Amino acid sequence: MAKASDIKNGNILRFNGELVQVEEFLHRTPGNLRAFYQARMRNVKTGKLVEYRFRVDEEVEICRVETSDYQYLYEDGDALVVMDNNTYEQFNIPKLLFGKAVRFLKEGMNVIIAFESDEPIMAQTPSHVELEITYSEPAVKGDTSTNALKYATVETGVEIKVPMFINQGDKVKIDTRTGDYIERVK
Repeated sequence: MAKASDIKNGNILRFNGELVQVEEFLHRTPGNLRAFYQARMRNVKTGKLVEYRFRVDEEVEICRVETSDYQYLYEDGDALVVMDNNTYEQFNIPKLLFGKAVRFLKEGMNVIIAFESDEPIMAQTPSHVELEITYSEPAVKGDTSTNALKYATVETGVEIKVPMFINQGDKVKIDTRTGDYIERVK
């Protein structure tokens, strides 16, 4: 157990039986009252925001989290099978940890996964991926007003909006957090 004064931004704590990540941690000394620590924390699994005031001498449990690179191999029901790049050990990671970005994953991509005592708690995809357009309507001449967009399907089966000049077979760079087109890759 550690004291509240040992907490830093980014730490993972076990708070009320749940894992939370510290987003903001401030030391407050109001006038003639006792000092305390004001913490804003986000639940790792649900994403819910929690605010709490810690006494200076209050004991907290700081969890040891190991983060490493893994290679995405294939989908297995509600889980994704990933392989440790160093030991070649395979793990099943729930799709929920990846959020909406899981739509843009294809076999062989590297992902970052955080484990707390052999339990996966966080998963992160690359912020940008390069995917090939598998289907796109051809652009009609004269149909190019400013910022005109059309729908296109990428190789993972997701439909995104792209500019009119993108054709079937082109590779595009996509932001996995928003699903937006960024640029054409040559």
